[in-house]
Amino acid sequence: MPRKKSDALEPREPNSITCRYCGQKNSVKPGYQNRDANCGRCKLPLSDEPHKKFHDLHKNEYIHPADAKALAALKAIPGVDSALKKLLEWTGESAIRVMFMASAVKVTPNQCPDLYAKLEIACKTLGVEQPDMFVQQNPIVNAFTGGVEKPIIVLHSALVERLNDEETLAVIAHEVGHIHAEHVLYITAARLIEFALNRSVAALLPGAEIVKLIVSMGVASALLAWARRAELSCDRAALMVTQDAHVIGKTMMKLAGGTFASKIDYDLFLEQGREFKKQYDASRLDRFWADVMNAGLSHPFPIWRVAEILEWVETGQYEELMAKHA
Repeated sequence: MPRKKSDALEPREPNSITCRYCGQKNSVKPGYQNRDANCGRCKLPLSDEPHKKFHDLHKNEYIHPADAKALAALKAIPGVDSALKKLLEWTGESAIRVMFMASAVKVTPNQCPDLYAKLEIACKTLGVEQPDMFVQQNPIVNAFTGGVEKPIIVLHSALVERLNDEETLAVIAHEVGHIHAEHVLYITAARLIEFALNRSVAALLPGAEIVKLIVSMGVASALLAWARRAELSCDRAALMVTQDAHVIGKTMMKLAGGTFASKIDYDLFLEQGREFKKQYDASRLDRFWADVMNAGLSHPFPIWRVAEILEWVETGQYEELMAKHA
């Protein structure tokens, strides 16, 4: 995945450049070269390379095959949609919003403005109505999207602290991808069921009987299996916003290596991803153990995710989609 190199910028007017992501005009020093400075608004690297915005992108153009297959299996369960809608009716979408309004920091044009600008970029690129976004104090490096009629995005503070600006854009774009791909009903239900099952607090949730019903119907396991695969589609959405596969790769490297990531050889990390994918496709035993070990997690393993993005890029599917919307 070679990074595209550009020559020195010819400014549109003396000593200024317009950010390709957010449109902010920035003053730059004479002799400015691409990526020497960051935008004052969104904090992303300045560059004269174009940034594509999609106006008619359909989710089926980028949905991962494993996502589509798992969702079809989930929808084949009789009564699944009504059961999940009943769950959200009982738990209340408003409860999700109240919880984060009371316990997290709402991102606005004046509060964390660079994060707000990144959210705006992701939404404008994918053609999504902008949701509310919050930053919650949490030591776990993660983010999620919840709600149905009015989705919200929540970033954990550890994630924002760990990632650089481009990687943070990738995560925000991934979450916006859930909205664009119309995942929100199922992904919200999946997170509620994870909470109930993993923390043994189902009895404390409004609608606990609905949770029990969903588990008895066999919906829970199918829903959680789909939710993990849906993340692969949203990694593709993130790539379509960052438009640099290395940003996705380095984000996954930090998710895999944590604070040790600064000592990891990135090219070797990519090779590890390719090796994992090769073994997963070739060995039934490796595939069995990978699936079993991943079954208890909300997301696929980071190595798995980078392997899937590598395959999408290296088989030409990503470039084909970008060219289609040129």
